[in-house]
Amino acid sequence: MSDHTGQLGDVGTAVLFENERVKVWEMDLQPGQESDLHRHDRDYILVIIEGDRIAGVPPEGVESEHYIEADIQPGKVYYQRSGGTETARNVGDQRYYETLIELKD
Repeated sequence: MSDHTGQLGDVGTAVLFENERVKVWEMDLQPGQESDLHRHDRDYILVIIEGDRIAGVPPEGVESEHYIEADIQPGKVYYQRSGGTETARNVGDQRYYETLIELKD
């Protein structure tokens, strides 16, 4: 995981596709595994494929961001506005897998 002193990582674990309008990421986390610390600079469409529970962990020492933990349901699609810096942590018992569609315009 990257530290919170300006070293931000990717919003997903791999890029699946990119053109001038969108960038498509995958997020693939085993139970207990975390993503890089990342910032959502653009709007996203999140497509949940596998998993049961995920957490958004704010950077240490940043009080404006809040820890969020929630049950998730495969097959659900969410729209997420830009903003926020976090680490995604799989706090569930199953593999967490989602596709993130980053909207460039």
